[in-house]
Amino acid sequence: MDKKEREQTLVLIKPDALKNSLTGYLLSQLSEFHTGLHFSGTKIVYVGKMLAEEHYAEHRGKVFFPSLLDYIMGRIHYTDQPWMQRVSALVYQGPDAIKKIREIAGPTNPHVARANKPGCIRALGTLVPLKDAEGNIIGERMDNLIHASATPSEAEREIKLWFKPSDIPPLMHAYPTAINKDYYYLKDNKLCMTPEPGNICFLAPGDIAWASDLETLRRLNQGVQTSCSLEAIVAKYLINEIQGNH
Repeated sequence: MDKKEREQTLVLIKPDALKNSLTGYLLSQLSEFHTGLHFSGTKIVYVGKMLAEEHYAEHRGKVFFPSLLDYIMGRIHYTDQPWMQRVSALVYQGPDAIKKIREIAGPTNPHVARANKPGCIRALGTLVPLKDAEGNIIGERMDNLIHASATPSEAEREIKLWFKPSDIPPLMHAYPTAINKDYYYLKDNKLCMTPEPGNICFLAPGDIAWASDLETLRRLNQGVQTSCSLEAIVAKYLINEIQGNH
């Protein structure tokens, strides 16, 4: 399979879409019939805080960041139904996957989507005003139903954040993998290589991991600065585990 055929993009069907029973509609819009793309990975994910913070890492410190986390974690649309708090995560693959999905999704801002591209998915979304303790509007959150990777580098980062290699059939892997040879633990949000009380083992010998994850872990263990955070690696390996609230 050539590089063009291997292009992948991440799609998240967010809690507002699930709440409004739009899943079937969105999947039909993104279907192979319309796009020429096909699934290479799909799963239902309970979004813990670690995963949410890493997905929206570029927005840390912004006024809408806390509300954005509550949104993707399902706390806004399923306030009294914690068992319903989830998103559908999918990887689409094929020629021009990123561009095709973005075109169907439409502009990020739902108001812009309705004005400039009526009929696109995000035209069905909404903007929610954010208020401070005194009731003053301090910003807004975009409830836009769907996430779609914007660039090849963003797609790689996001797919590796939400999916383990074992979540995707081997012949559909777009990024290099390797066999892990060590035990890796998380304790108090720090990397640990030895078993201790309270440790969470997120990788064990024999596990298949993204090669870039293993390189980052090796460098972190040596105390070398890396561009990828420990949390961005750990989050995917704890998805839907008992420890998934990390």
